[in-house]
Amino acid sequence: MDDRKFRILQAIIDDYILTAEPVGSRTISKKYDMGLSSATIRNEMSDLEELGYLDQPHVSAGRVPSAKAYRLYVDQLLEQGTLRNLDEETVRAHFTGRAHQMEDIIDQAAQVLSTMTNYLAVVLPPSGRPPVIRNIQLVPVATGSALVVIVTDTGIVRDTVIRYNGQLSSDTLYAISQALTQELSGKTLPEALEVLPEVSRRVGDNADLLRSLSGFLGERKEKGRKPHVAVGGTSRMLTLPEYSDMERVRNLLSLVEARDRLASIVRQNGNVQFTVRIGPESGIPEMENCSIVTATYSTYSGQQGTIGVIGPTRMQYQKVISVLSSMGQQLTELFGHEDGHAGPGDSSDERRHS
Repeated sequence: MDDRKFRILQAIIDDYILTAEPVGSRTISKKYDMGLSSATIRNEMSDLEELGYLDQPHVSAGRVPSAKAYRLYVDQLLEQGTLRNLDEETVRAHFTGRAHQMEDIIDQAAQVLSTMTNYLAVVLPPSGRPPVIRNIQLVPVATGSALVVIVTDTGIVRDTVIRYNGQLSSDTLYAISQALTQELSGKTLPEALEVLPEVSRRVGDNADLLRSLSGFLGERKEKGRKPHVAVGGTSRMLTLPEYSDMERVRNLLSLVEARDRLASIVRQNGNVQFTVRIGPESGIPEMENCSIVTATYSTYSGQQGTIGVIGPTRMQYQKVISVLSSMGQQLTELFGHEDGHAGPGDSSDERRHS
């Protein structure tokens, strides 16, 4: 493809992304200063259609980009290095001072992604081995209740208030915390649950408190069986022109409801900064009119999570990839420090595109 054809194709894609209306040669001639006549543009558009880059929905209508055109467009964006992190401060502001529970952060990330892109956003927790306990703290909050904080090697803090009979001093709770940390450090939550009865006998006569702690660990174990999948922006997707077709709406809603399948579609493996699947490239029949863009983030222990955006093929790719880049860096900062606090994320210089 020569430079003139590519410039015309890029203008058609940009216009169609904004309007969702087929693009004609006169539109390109008037809106884009190319120094070409409408007739010349029309001839080039005919050639682009023969090459498979444009489709003509109706005989009298303009053209719309094909999946092949979007693939060329995205590859050029990535190869030319024209992407930059957009709205980085906006992304950061959404997480400042928020909770450190993994599920809360993932839910917030999905909402931020959908708000900033206006598409369906999916955020998956880190995959790989389960997190390992590093520290347990018990802090008195009222008579008969204490805040339990469990810090794992992923830098993620899990906390809840547990209740028990009687009254324990701060010094007693501190001593129990030290004993629990010594006994359970290096174990996963399920492993800790298994050995807790034996640990309880060594810790001393605080059976009621330790039963409450065991109940909390049991709840965490059950939650861990099914990874948390955060979704945001379903209602925003339904406002797009593409979803005036009820069949597409049904396909989208059925996909959102099947969270396990949605996770398998979005999940990204390997050290790849971005994956862009356009239309039929996903191999999923009900997704043939959608594009899926995913990126990764990392935790302190090297585990990798996935963030993704699903939208129509006329997606604003440059903005989506840029927002995903900023979000990936922010999540890596949040989960990337041994102490669990936000800090500089890892470099993505050695990552590659797909």
